[in-house]
Amino acid sequence: MAKSLVIVESPTKARTISRFLGSDFIVESSYGHVRDLPKSDLGIDVEKNFEPRYIIPLKSRKNVNQLKKEAKSADKIILATDEDREGEAIAWHLISALGLEDRPGDNIERIVFHEITERAINDALKNPRDIDLKQVDAQQARRILDRLVGYKLSPFLWKKMYRGLSAGRVQSVAVRLIVEREREIQNFKTKEYWSIVASLLKTQTTRTENQQHEQQFEANLVKIGDKTLDKFDIASAEESEKIVKNLENAEWTINEVEKKAVSKNPLPPYMTSTIQQDAFRRLGFSSKQTMMFAQQLYEGIELGDEGSTGLITYMRTDSLNLSEDSLRDAAAFLKKELGDRYAPASPRRFKTTSRGAQEAHEAIRPTDPRRTPESIKKFLDQRQFRLYDMIWRRFIASQMPAAIFDATSIDIAVATSYQLPATSYTFRATGQVMKFDGFLKIYPMKFSEAELPELAKNDRLECRELKPLQHFTQPPPRFSEATLVKTLEKNGIGRPSTYAPIISTILARKYVERHERRYLKPTEVGFLVNDMLVEHFPEIVDIQFTAKMEEELDEIAEGKMEWQPVIREFYEPFAKHLESKYEEVKKHEIAETTDEICEKCGKPMIVKLGRFGKFLACSGFPDCKTTKTLKQEPQTIGMKCPKCAEPPIKDGRASPAPAGGGDVIMRRTRRGKVFFGCSRYPNCDFASWTNPLSELETKEKSA
Repeated sequence: MAKSLVIVESPTKARTISRFLGSDFIVESSYGHVRDLPKSDLGIDVEKNFEPRYIIPLKSRKNVNQLKKEAKSADKIILATDEDREGEAIAWHLISALGLEDRPGDNIERIVFHEITERAINDALKNPRDIDLKQVDAQQARRILDRLVGYKLSPFLWKKMYRGLSAGRVQSVAVRLIVEREREIQNFKTKEYWSIVASLLKTQTTRTENQQHEQQFEANLVKIGDKTLDKFDIASAEESEKIVKNLENAEWTINEVEKKAVSKNPLPPYMTSTIQQDAFRRLGFSSKQTMMFAQQLYEGIELGDEGSTGLITYMRTDSLNLSEDSLRDAAAFLKKELGDRYAPASPRRFKTTSRGAQEAHEAIRPTDPRRTPESIKKFLDQRQFRLYDMIWRRFIASQMPAAIFDATSIDIAVATSYQLPATSYTFRATGQVMKFDGFLKIYPMKFSEAELPELAKNDRLECRELKPLQHFTQPPPRFSEATLVKTLEKNGIGRPSTYAPIISTILARKYVERHERRYLKPTEVGFLVNDMLVEHFPEIVDIQFTAKMEEELDEIAEGKMEWQPVIREFYEPFAKHLESKYEEVKKHEIAETTDEICEKCGKPMIVKLGRFGKFLACSGFPDCKTTKTLKQEPQTIGMKCPKCAEPPIKDGRASPAPAGGGDVIMRRTRRGKVFFGCSRYPNCDFASWTNPLSELETKEKSA
């Protein structure tokens, strides 16, 4: 009996889909891409309209041959790869790799779905379509552009700097963002400013007991005379002390009380960029980890007797669209579990704003709202559970009513009429109290609640304390994976499928390293490569230019542009420019002399720069190829060891440490991971993955 062959990308996805199909179907996996450009050469004929030369990689050949055999005996071929450009391209490549070009058109079907559920699979089978060649063209254009930049520009870096370097079309822009932020931090000049806070008191009488009780609250100086204060208007201790002195024995009177209800609406469901940002902030997941766990949830998890079950919709999306079925399911769940008060009066829909987003796609949501995180916790590992819990709560909350707060703003007039000329000061106190939790019942968020006493216009207050507070401006923070993804998305750099690979690539190339486990910091090599590209190939690392290329790729996918002219418009001036730079640019050498002598030939050792940073090399190269690791001085963080130099103190902030107390220094594991340890190791075994100085400063602020 003839059967239909369904081909997907992964074995897990195949196992989940097979649950919903009868014995008339065979479901197999392609194990990802089945064809690609060769690794050994460019693989693009720039003289023949940029025609790519695809090959079947060695690792894929055995599986491709097996799929060929099954395709020959199948009555119909159904290509069920993912719904994005990569998935469309895999489906297109499968036709060539399996030799299916001569089969009748109605013998090959392409189906797409946003979730791996029985309903979605059956709907997809009823509505097959042709392969979207516009999407394939867009994917090909991106692959060819990236190959041209990588294969043409990397050898230039090898010749002008050293071998092992590489350049990427989009990755180089990400490195530039990180380098420029680091230089902002290095060049930052701290600026002092002051604020003035008053602790105020209103004495109230409790009617039932006829007793007085005090209600104290704080207010901030916001205006002097008619001038609203800016951040730096009080710039020194002298200015703040003068204001405090002026306010001695002043009269404090309520000038205005404003009360209003404030609604806080829920956030939209996740898309790729926002789930990566939130998973990093809330769960500590890297972008790569987030996408890996999300893919596991999408493709299917074994749920006991239910078998392999897809738990979320497709995770590579820039759409906020939600299906009508999902909206009805969410409303029914909320009404049943939480009651009418928490169910939506009407479905809440969200508008997608990202360029090139496809409304036919969906946001990331659970496939069944009734499948609560707790109900399936025993089937998930801890990380899968935490990510599913986050996705489920975000979607359910998106369909819940707003949270309602009672917000109060009080302006206090402070008169110093005994002075000539008279000066008026305005202080402001704000508070809010939650009256209805709404979506916060499911999706907790941090909201500060501050209840103010009942006050009315012309009420008199007593000032218990007036505090001038010193502040200093802080440098911009280093990028985390979350903030880098947000910046890439904001500037139109990359697309949902590329954010995680961008970050993984620049870390793998050692252009960027993790700092304090959380932040991205450029390495010395990253600085040098970036500066070389910025100076000589500014268009490659230009944000606007790269964003324009992304827009053109979107237009190819929409059928508004042909892919070859887009490639040609980029490549021809790039190739000409590259050729001229081979002649113009001199080799970049770092060769610091040292006092160390080569133990093999006796010549001086010099400092050179390689892919993994600075190292010692014999000045007699290439006759002598001796190299050694360069020992670098430990980098202190300005703090005494909290274990052997009790109590913990920061340099310049307290008396010297006890005799023999060590300093906290940055160290690295054998794999290059940063940690913090005592300089007296092995006599003191203090070690910490997090910066103890940051922890100490946090404790001081909270105190």
